This record gives sequence, structure tokens and C-alpha cells, in this order.
Amino acid sequence: MKKIKNSILLGLMIISLLSFQSCEEASKILEDYGISNEEVIEGLKTALTIGTDTSVTTLSQTDGYFKDDLVKILLPAEAAPVYNVLSSLPGGSLLINEAVLSINRAAEDAAPEAKNIFITAVTGITIADGFEILNGGDTAATIYLQGKTSNPLTDAFKPKIQNSLTKPLILNRSAEQAYALVLKTYNDASLGGLLWPEIKTNTLTDHVTQKALTGIFFKVGEEERNIRRNPLHRVNDILKKVFSGS
Repeated sequence: MKKIKNSILLGLMIISLLSFQSCEEASKILEDYGISNEEVIEGLKTALTIGTDTSVTTLSQTDGYFKDDLVKILLPAEAAPVYNVLSSLPGGSLLINEAVLSINRAAEDAAPEAKNIFITAVTGITIADGFEILNGGDTAATIYLQGKTSNPLTDAFKPKIQNSLTKPLILNRSAEQAYALVLKTYNDASLGGLLWPEIKTNTLTDHVTQKALTGIFFKVGEEERNIRRNPLHRVNDILKKVFSGS
């Protein structure tokens, strides 16, 4: 009986989006089958909150970023020439590896600070039509959150990243110091810019902030996908009610 009801509900969701003239009409029909737009919104926000908690817990662990190739943070784009040059110098590859590890350790160190920032963003966003997001792609809620909150999240998270980048997390050197040493070695080998252009910048904050947040959003999206596809990830009643027909 439950399967039949879920099938009816899913069918009505699709029909309502295609056939009804307004979201209000679609919501009214779906309310008759035991689910309201408000409940859908509550379910979506709950999924994002759980996704954030899970993502931050995962990424804040040692190697949370560093050993996950999907979110691992590499050197900034302007440092791309460094790889080939330093890999040919004695000890150069070790310097690069230390810098990359330090950057990822800084992101892992700062990740717990993102939890409350994200949860505040989730609870603060306004979702007008929950059904549209519910019937979107597997990561539709995450994409919606990212579109609505990226700028304030960046502003709030950047000081946390900056603080972590200045901590001596690897070999008593901070990520900023490790990256500065990489650039100095590269620039010294250029003989003052005679062999190749020097790289002047050594600012990591913007780069790591963006990549760290991208990694968190990616993980939140993975958890949303799990909630949509796997009933075992629907850990409370509102998730079960909202996503049982998805």
C-alpha cells in the first residue's frame, strides 16, 4: 500500500509541475496526499544541515582533504610552472609536497569552523517552492544553497582559513611559509627572471578559501544524493516523509 501511495505521490509531483498553471495549485493537490510545501522545505533544510554536519566531520579529519582526490587542494593556478621546474631540482619535489600537504592541513584545521557558518546559512535561506527543488537533480538543494550563500559564506570563512594558513602545522612551518619557500626556490632558480618569469604572489587565503568551500559543497551534495537515493540515509521522520517518493 505504501509503495502505491508513493508512486501516486511521485506521479502527481511530475504532473503538477508539467500541467498546473501555478505552484500554488500544485502544492494544493500535493497537500491532499499528505505533504505540504512547508514540509518539503523543512525536509530540504534538514537534508542540507545533515549534509553539512557529515561533510565537515569528514573533511576536518586528518587527510580529509589531502587524501580525497575529488576535493584535494593543489597550489594556485599561477604556480603551475613550479611543478616542472622544482621537480627537476634536488629536493624540489619534497618542497612542493610539503606545501600541498600544508595547504590541505590548513583546510582540515579550518573545516570545523565552517559548520556553524553553513548551518546559519541553511536556516536563513528562503525557499519559495520546495517542490521545484525536490524534483530537481540529485544535488538540487545543494546547488540552490551554493547559489544563495556563496558570497556571505566566503566572507565568513576567509578569516578562519587565514588563521589556519599561518599555523605551523607541518615541520614547524605554516602553509604560507611552505608556499613562500616553494616560490623562493623557483624564483632563485630563474636567475632573477632571466630563465623564466618570476612568480610574485604568495597569497593563499583566497585560493584556499574558495577550494575549501568548494570541497564542502561537493560533500554536502554527495550526502544529499545519498538521502535521495538511499532510505538508510533518511535518519528522521521528515526526511522519510519528504524523500520517500523521490
